[in-house]
Amino acid sequence: MRIGELARRTGSTARALRHYEQAGLIDSERAANGYREYRDSAVPRVRNIRALVAAGLTMEDLRPMLTCLDGDVLARPPSERVLGIVRERLAALERRIAAQTEARDRLLVALTAAERLGSNG
Repeated sequence: MRIGELARRTGSTARALRHYEQAGLIDSERAANGYREYRDSAVPRVRNIRALVAAGLTMEDLRPMLTCLDGDVLARPPSERVLGIVRERLAALERRIAAQTEARDRLLVALTAAERLGSNG
């Protein structure tokens, strides 16, 4: 199937599919006319990629999981390796959230102080 059909069948965009291919998560063959041709097996893989990226994993996180992405990812128990990747990603997100919360709190303190100074003048 061509890239447009794969995009339609997976709710993706051609641009995203090219990005997944560049990242090594999916592959295609080139037809004589130069168009990308994808196997039917790309459909569940792309759906799984989209679901896992939406859940917060990065494409780099998905690379070690390539063999798992061709079936129903959520129907099988995850391996310890996959659980480790998810735990690492969750910890990274929690660190980013904490840093952003601290930045917000500092801004709020600065804004409150500036507003007090402004109302005194």
